[in-house]
Amino acid sequence: MAIVEVRDESFSTEVENPNNHTVLVYFWAEWCPPCKVLGPIIKEISEELGDQVTIAKVDVDNSPESASKFGVMSIPTLIVFQNGEMKSKLVGLQPKEQLVQWIGEYI
Repeated sequence: MAIVEVRDESFSTEVENPNNHTVLVYFWAEWCPPCKVLGPIIKEISEELGDQVTIAKVDVDNSPESASKFGVMSIPTLIVFQNGEMKSKLVGLQPKEQLVQWIGEYI
């Protein structure tokens, strides 16, 4: 599945909708060096997992309400939502293998 750009205005529809199965939310910012490393990894994961997971990319500078609502204090932060509910959170740059295993618990 493609990576969807999400802003505060569309967050509830794209992520918190109870009809959504598994959504991985990637909180990032353009100025964040670890985010620049994680971005291509997230893209690879998106391509590998296909329709099993939706990836929602949230720029914390453009969507501060969403970041604040979910306690995003540092970036990158990844949060898994399932059926509209937050299930798990990871903070910081993680190896691809660890991310795939973590997401795999929810798909």
